[in-house]
Amino acid sequence: MRLVPTKFIRAGIELAKPIYDARGRVLLQKNIRLTESMVNRLKSSGITYVFTREEDTDDIIVHPPIPDQQRIEAVQKIKETFRSFESEDLTKNNYLLEKAALKLEQLVKEIANELSKNDDVIHYLSDLLIIDDYVFSHSLNVSMYTLALAQELKLKDKDLEQLGLGAVLHDIGKIIIPDEILNKSGKLSDMEFKLVKAHTEYGFDLLRKAHNIPLLVAHCAYQHHERLDGSGYPRGIKADDIHPFARIIGVADVFDAVTSNRVYRDAMLPHEGLEILYTGAGTQFDMHLVETFKKTVALYPNGLTVYLSDGSEGVVAQQNYQMFERPIIRVLKENGLKVKPYDLDLSKVLDVMIVNTDQLITS
Repeated sequence: MRLVPTKFIRAGIELAKPIYDARGRVLLQKNIRLTESMVNRLKSSGITYVFTREEDTDDIIVHPPIPDQQRIEAVQKIKETFRSFESEDLTKNNYLLEKAALKLEQLVKEIANELSKNDDVIHYLSDLLIIDDYVFSHSLNVSMYTLALAQELKLKDKDLEQLGLGAVLHDIGKIIIPDEILNKSGKLSDMEFKLVKAHTEYGFDLLRKAHNIPLLVAHCAYQHHERLDGSGYPRGIKADDIHPFARIIGVADVFDAVTSNRVYRDAMLPHEGLEILYTGAGTQFDMHLVETFKKTVALYPNGLTVYLSDGSEGVVAQQNYQMFERPIIRVLKENGLKVKPYDLDLSKVLDVMIVNTDQLITS
């Protein structure tokens, strides 16, 4: 299969994986050929990319970090949790939050269990699911990235559970922010940006009053936008004053934010998202966390179209563990001309590099 940005798909392309709506219902089944109206609907849906079928890449497989159905159910559980708070004064009655926390704790355990069973790295997450609010899928994605990073760091099970819950709930404070501000396509005004930043403080106040939620989870919501050099918010604290869990979530949060489609910009690819983290490594983010995080994600996901320094073009066929920047490429063209497909292992051919990832299908 080939991974294609939604903005580049066209009529006649055959889907290799189904497309789901926000409730997990199949909107477009795999093996269907897209019509013009289907293409237009997908382009306006918020889906980042689709997987397409073609003979030369049919054997290329992408393993999701958790099964598709489990991911859909998880997004719904987070959505129901967040939405249930909107009509309640939780500063006076925390029963709903405490009840929801038990469900989310179980969700964290299930995600951690799935990730521990899967030896593969995490491939691009913003796929195949039409959502009606970015915050819900972002909360799940951040929890998966956070747990994968924590497992790579060899954290204990109890720490994993608290950290995972902190990741799921890190943006709970955004329930106070109007959708028109969260989803604004233009630049935020100073007042709007001040309100957005307040989600960290509101989330902290909300979570710390729930008796069955550890105070550490509340601090994850409070501190995930703090940065080592003091440039973050809400308090501008530095280095060791930021809890290690908040620093971990901060890395996962930024990575998912820049690799997800938003109304005001297109999604970056994973290697571009990692470059953002490396730009701030040592100043905003802990260098060790960024280096460790690199081991948990596929920088060039399977199915991605790439252009190589020797003039060839192909699709990422397989990952090279511990050398994710040099995957195995299924070469399909040389100097613009089709060739009999063959696999090129970039970990063994060190004088050839990936120079571009433009994915416009031209054939």
